[in-house]
Amino acid sequence: MSTTSAGLAKKLGYTNIKVMLKGVPGWKKAKNKVVASDAHIEKGNIILVDVRPAAEAAKGFIDRAVNIPFDELEDAKDDFPLKAPVVVYGDDAEKAYSMIAKWGLKTVALVDGGLEGYVSRGHALKSGEPDIDVSWERKLGEGEVTLDEFIKASEGKVAEAMILDVRTTDETAKGQYSNSVAIPLDELEGRIAELSKDKEYLIHCSTGARAEMAYAIMKKAGMKSRCLIADVECTAPGECSAD
Repeated sequence: MSTTSAGLAKKLGYTNIKVMLKGVPGWKKAKNKVVASDAHIEKGNIILVDVRPAAEAAKGFIDRAVNIPFDELEDAKDDFPLKAPVVVYGDDAEKAYSMIAKWGLKTVALVDGGLEGYVSRGHALKSGEPDIDVSWERKLGEGEVTLDEFIKASEGKVAEAMILDVRTTDETAKGQYSNSVAIPLDELEGRIAELSKDKEYLIHCSTGARAEMAYAIMKKAGMKSRCLIADVECTAPGECSAD
């Protein structure tokens, strides 16, 4: 995100914010790793994986974690739904991160500072036998729109809905949905009067991160909106795909 978006994210309560001037594509291309917030670890619709040996995990693990020792992780590949966001921790977390990312899962993250960092921030661990079976079901978060509903709106099949694109101008220059209005996240607060209160805005960016922040701004302003948590890529005017 831009420096302005980073400042906005900080005001909205996000922490551990870093600026990648080349945007999300540049961040991914640079093969940088993603770190999950503690709130996302505790309440997010994720698969939390403890890759330590079972005996070590039994001494204390993060609530909701499934224990799959790193040496056994490759064998569990087919248990991970491709759309499931995964967060890993343990001594081999970075190797596990790289392995899972190669499987094609779109969202993989680390626990900030690992287990030690998590505990140092005042979080308690559970003891006993952690789960060993992966279980995940897609759940919509607050203010989230389904992909099917978003696609229908992008095709103009939902009269009361409009697509709001909050990517940067450089990104939208490469293409955007035909049925959309583009306002970069940095400018949304100052330009919100341009939007109609008679419409529901379905917000997207390239991954969902900026769309979530835009949703918070729209909600605060009393505007009807929902956000899409999905990858969106546009290659030409009116030529966009979401997955």
